[in-house]
Order: sequence, then C-alpha cells, then structure tokens
Amino acid sequence: MMSDRTLSWLLAIVGGVVLGLTLVALAALLLWPAGPLRGMISAWRFGSNGEQIYFTGTSQRGTAITAVMQPGMGRMRGSRLTCASCHGADGRGGQVQMMMQVVEIPGIRHETLTGDDHGEDEHRHEPYTEQTIRRAITDGVDPAGEPLDWPMPRWSMADEDLDDLVEFLKTLD
Repeated sequence: MMSDRTLSWLLAIVGGVVLGLTLVALAALLLWPAGPLRGMISAWRFGSNGEQIYFTGTSQRGTAITAVMQPGMGRMRGSRLTCASCHGADGRGGQVQMMMQVVEIPGIRHETLTGDDHGEDEHRHEPYTEQTIRRAITDGVDPAGEPLDWPMPRWSMADEDLDDLVEFLKTLD
C-alpha cells in the first residue's frame, strides 16, 4: 500500500508532466507557421490584414495567396515571396539581387503610384488609380495595359485581401 506522502508526490509529478505537455502543445499551435491559429497570432503582430499580406504574403483570414512568376521562375505560395522583399518595408523600392543580377525595383507608395511622374520616355503612362493598382498586382500590367518588368509576380488572392493590401499601400510614407 502506498503512503499518503508517496501518493502526493506521484500526483504532483504526473500533474507536472500533464501540465508541461499541455503547454508544449499550446506553444506548438501558436508558433507553428502553418498552425490553425496562424492568422489570429499574426493579427497581433500586424496592424491590419493588408500590412500582414505586404510583409508575409499571408492573410489573417487564412485564404490562399499565391504568386505566379514570369515563365521559368515558377510559382510561390506564402511567405517565401512578399511585397516587402522587393519593394522594401517602406515601399520605396531600390536595388534587389535577383536571378544573379541587380534589379531596380520601383517604389509603390500610394503617393508615388498616383502622382504625375510615371515611367521613362517610351514607358511613360498615366498615374495609377485604385483599379489599375489592383490590376498591377494581379495581372502585372501598368495603367496603359503594358506588362510590368519581369520581376513583378502576378498575385492571386481573394478580393477582400486585395482590398486590404491596396488600403495598406495608402499608409506607406
């Protein structure tokens, strides 16, 4: 027969193990990148869904966001490719190393896109509108319908996510 003291210690040890395993399982749910709570956890880190999409290529809604690259470059899903990885955290663009070369990436701040100065000589076009910004993101074309340079992926996302992303671009300064 076990003494009360031995039983108390045994219960304390078993309780500690159960509590420890529960905490590990909860941490795994919260921290695992593809976990069921991913969108909710990310919402704590980003001020808006649009900001999360811009920096991670993922939606707080859990909806799919994919990028189709130019021929030969493949298809990417999730956080391997983001708006910020090319256009920068501030949306000002700059030089990026890509495909073994340095590429000049344009700025995509709202005031830049909707301002008067667009393109150079034969590539000049009208300022972007909200609708043409959406087309640039999803179809890879400028306001005149001309294809954007090869590094620009063609993004596929839910309309609500695209709305959120365009709204976020308006906050970049």
